[in-house]
Amino acid sequence: MSTRARRAACATVAAVALAAAGCATPDSGLEAARRHLSDRGPITYVQASDEAGTANKQVVEEWNRRHPDEAVTLKQFGDVDDLHDNLVQHFKAQDPGYDVLGADVVTIAEYAAHRWLQPFEGAYSLDTSPLLKQTVATATYRGTLYAAPFMTDAGLLYYRKDLVPKPPRTWRELLAACEIARKRRIGCYAGQFAKYEGLTVNVTEAVAAAGGRLVEPDGTTPSARTPAAREGLSLLVDAYRAGAIPKEGITYQEEEGRQAFEDGKLLFHRNWSYVYPLANSDGGSAVKGKFGVAPLPGVDGPGRTALGGQDNAVNVYSRHKATARDFLIYLQSPAVQRKLLIEQGQSPVVESLYHDESLLGHPELGYLGTLAQSIATATERPVTPFYTAVTKAISENAYAAIKGEKPVDTALSDIQTAILAATSEQ
Repeated sequence: MSTRARRAACATVAAVALAAAGCATPDSGLEAARRHLSDRGPITYVQASDEAGTANKQVVEEWNRRHPDEAVTLKQFGDVDDLHDNLVQHFKAQDPGYDVLGADVVTIAEYAAHRWLQPFEGAYSLDTSPLLKQTVATATYRGTLYAAPFMTDAGLLYYRKDLVPKPPRTWRELLAACEIARKRRIGCYAGQFAKYEGLTVNVTEAVAAAGGRLVEPDGTTPSARTPAAREGLSLLVDAYRAGAIPKEGITYQEEEGRQAFEDGKLLFHRNWSYVYPLANSDGGSAVKGKFGVAPLPGVDGPGRTALGGQDNAVNVYSRHKATARDFLIYLQSPAVQRKLLIEQGQSPVVESLYHDESLLGHPELGYLGTLAQSIATATERPVTPFYTAVTKAISENAYAAIKGEKPVDTALSDIQTAILAATSEQ
């Protein structure tokens, strides 16, 4: 069957054209969503291993002590890509074996559009009032809550406060401070500029700093050919061309940049909150006690970060949905969220914890107040069922523009064309 014919056939049984899938059994997800809502029993919780630290496992063990007849089995995958691919296979097979899934926030739209997630509505709803509203938005697709926010994160600007007494609020101020880096023969600024998902995050933030976005809220309409998108991508392109971003900066993912900053080789560094306790540790950090954190810079004032994090969802084919829902409520409890913050550095989704004086004064959580500011004005990466194709278009073309292999306008035009193709040919 041709792509056009398959799209026409699928349209008769679904309201949304779905990415990377043929026609599922008509309304199978809708039918499954009505079943097992009050059923209880053992459940399996799957997530990427890098999100499941020791404290996370202890939280599961505590649940199991309290609920021996509804025990949770924690299953881990190597990384988020491995998890995604495995989940898709299970969903397509309508497999009930995974009950709760910890998903990268950018995958919720894809799973929800395929009706693979149990919607939290009616008697099966969740109280989201204690949570940061930005995290609730990541768990919502087309007005319906499909996941329970579990952990969040935001990009922060790490800066050498011993060299730069006042952090820059704008890109102009940051670039002006690069003279300090040049005199000290260190790099000025680095983020995540290798050709991977981290670059999509950094480009999204740069475009948001200029007041733009790359995909409209409907998840299908590209907006890459706009003055704001051009200004945003040009911030990175011009910074690399001028040497503000060092040559090796386009090879950096999170860890390479963190190590460079901790070694004293960078004046400014964009990274996530996990860097703070590591750079302030006794583990050989050259910048211990010498750095601060601030919101990312923007064009006319502070910029906007792209949210990271993990949401938890219930497999629509689960046979123990009552237990699954209670487990998600437990994971969102202030006590659990506090434990994971203190012991694992996991940024909470419970708003009140960001105003807890004992946490704000904690020696390893000196970033918490700034993190709260950044989350309050955060943007999202494109919310679309076609995210895999969209992020590939952004990262590949933005990387080519930063390296000088294609002009900014061409890169943005190619992003626009690729997004249109991804969202219209499935």
